[in-house]
Amino acid sequence: MNLNLLCAGAARGLVLALKDKLAAETGAGIDGTFGAVGAMKERLLAGAPCDVIVLTAALIDGLARDGHVLPATVAPLGRVGTGIAVRAGEPLPGIADGDALRATLLASTGIVFPDPVRATAGIHFANVIERLGIHDAVAARITNYPNGATSMRELAEGPPGRVGCTQITEIKYTPGVTLAGPLPAGYALDTVYSVAVCTHAAQPDVARVFAAMLTGPVSSALRHAGGFEPMTA
Repeated sequence: MNLNLLCAGAARGLVLALKDKLAAETGAGIDGTFGAVGAMKERLLAGAPCDVIVLTAALIDGLARDGHVLPATVAPLGRVGTGIAVRAGEPLPGIADGDALRATLLASTGIVFPDPVRATAGIHFANVIERLGIHDAVAARITNYPNGATSMRELAEGPPGRVGCTQITEIKYTPGVTLAGPLPAGYALDTVYSVAVCTHAAQPDVARVFAAMLTGPVSSALRHAGGFEPMTA
């Protein structure tokens, strides 16, 4: 019987990297749904089967308070920055400060980022564009997708000259795009992601094993390589 997982897109690469290890240790596969954190929370509350859930720490804490996940199982994966990406092989744009980021976005042929209503990076970057005072100038060039992974895939496969923004983990795990760097000081966003076992998990024991894999020493190097920074850093 497979483990049912609802997971923020930022942790998709980490989950898939541990899939074989879980199967070897428990015999369980993973039926994973990945996407914007808001959409994943909505699926859980609508009754979707879920053994393990990975969302932002704030959302997980709320689910714990409301009895949807077991508080004793809540644990952090790490902190993830929001970054700027371009298609692989293209020059890295200037993003050292707000002025450089503004110039880069104005010069781009298109701007790609996830759902500005339900995705962490999308909500934040929509606000960044407003703060930079360029929304009207670039609105016609903005394309939004349901999640960061789809946004980065479309950036990789689309026309040249575009700029993308999403969580750094999603940039690092997407072939065909290159991380230019995190958003500059004053516009940056670091998001802590957490994992928890759902209160009504069909496989609570396997769920606890996988939650420990995601957050424990066995995946420490994978988390760091994929863009998760330790909580103490």
